[in-house]
Amino acid sequence: MNAAEEKRRIRENVWRILEEKGYARPPLPVRGRIPNFLGAEAAAAKLVSTDEFRNARVVKVSPDSPQRPVREACLRMGKTLITPSPRIRHGFYLLDPDEIGGRGISHAATIRGMFSLGRQVEPESLGRIDLIVVGSVAVARDGARVGKGEGYSELEYAILRMLGKVGEDTPIATTVHPAQLVWRIPVEPFDVSVDIAATTSSLKRFSSHGPRPQGILWEMLDSRKIDEIPLLRRLKSG
Repeated sequence: MNAAEEKRRIRENVWRILEEKGYARPPLPVRGRIPNFLGAEAAAAKLVSTDEFRNARVVKVSPDSPQRPVREACLRMGKTLITPSPRIRHGFYLLDPDEIGGRGISHAATIRGMFSLGRQVEPESLGRIDLIVVGSVAVARDGARVGKGEGYSELEYAILRMLGKVGEDTPIATTVHPAQLVWRIPVEPFDVSVDIAATTSSLKRFSSHGPRPQGILWEMLDSRKIDEIPLLRRLKSG
């Protein structure tokens, strides 16, 4: 079984367990998604308690459902929030809590709120990002992770790394249900491991992951993906 097949097996198993055990929550079914889970708020609270989160001024958080409480916490704590649009189709959005105001924060943490209250920005114009929070389907004991299998988190990281907005030492975190923790996940050259996994009941830190990609590995990128993401087309041609 090659790496791609093993990752697919891990995803299918985690999705099945979350639904069979009643840990999954809408949107359902969770198969094919970064799964939302019971206790996502508790996992977010554990992440918010870390020094990495407290000290960050600019935080990039995925647009996935289980990370909504993290996005809301960023804004409530006065942090600048960077959120990629789904599938990076419309690039990145910046949400400034000073511009949104307290009453709009809950809405701003949603996808619709991101589009209505955030500002679409070119990644070149962003400042340094202090913390990245990604969604995951599964996380291994060494910090390796898998998403839903389409590679958008990896692409977002590669774009920001190529443009100097993040570095090798930029902490990367995720929030997951304990049922999403697995023993091993194979790692490919484009994969991005995490430093922190906050669950509903614990905070796990990893220090043994290998180097992260320093930019976009164009030779490994499907041409169809380049065609469907305007930002990628622009970066490749420029």
